Amino acid sequence: MQLEGKRILITGAGSGIGRALALEAAARGARLALTGRRREALEETASQLTAAETLVIASDVCAAAGREGLRQALSERWGGLDVLVNCAGSVGVGALARCSDADLERMLQTNLLAPMALSRELLPLLQRSVPARIVNIGSVFGDIGYPLFAAYSASKFGLRGFSMALRRELASSGIGVTYAAPRATQTAAASAFAELVAPLGMRLDPPQRVASLVWDAVARDADSVYPRGAERLFVLVQRLLPGLVDRAIARQLRDPRVRPLTALPPLRGPR
Repeated sequence: MQLEGKRILITGAGSGIGRALALEAAARGARLALTGRRREALEETASQLTAAETLVIASDVCAAAGREGLRQALSERWGGLDVLVNCAGSVGVGALARCSDADLERMLQTNLLAPMALSRELLPLLQRSVPARIVNIGSVFGDIGYPLFAAYSASKFGLRGFSMALRRELASSGIGVTYAAPRATQTAAASAFAELVAPLGMRLDPPQRVASLVWDAVARDADSVYPRGAERLFVLVQRLLPGLVDRAIARQLRDPRVRPLTALPPLRGPR
């Protein structure tokens, strides 16, 4: 699918990868609808675009009312939708023992449940525009379960499984599904794991590179897209020889800069 003239909705478009996706799509001639919770951030993204048409729709995709408002706005303005990009996400870092219920719920709601529900709500608009496509922005940690990112990994594993199942479910409908799995990216959210970048040997891509890879994959009607480099090899090793990944990660966790983060909190109450 080429993007020229296509109507594209991007969630989480106020910053990071979402903003980069919008800039790249506009450069390729798309018409855009930008959504997120912060109107000011969306307006800032819109001010940088050269798109023929840009809609700014502030909404919370984690709320049923927010999703319904999006559906109504797109139906009234466009009558259909060519591409839905589920990009809004939440990153949580730390030992599971220190994660609150609110932490867990936020990540699962934002990273998994909202994309599932929004895809469901917008299927009628996508169906009117076939061939159409859903793009789910996941993570390499959706293939490689990583310590200190347990809840985040779980949400992205779920998004990958959802993408695969939905792709098969919609195979005869003319609606394709692309799962994109970037590695760590240079966004404001990366500050949550800044102390782990050096000891874990993380490589961070600029969001513009991620956006280019994603839209190139959409142009090929690809089912999935992974970063070039070592991470792609790690994903393959994880699938074929997971014990090798276990041992490599165990070595990383012995780093004195990381080890304190994995320590369990002291027991509370009687044993």
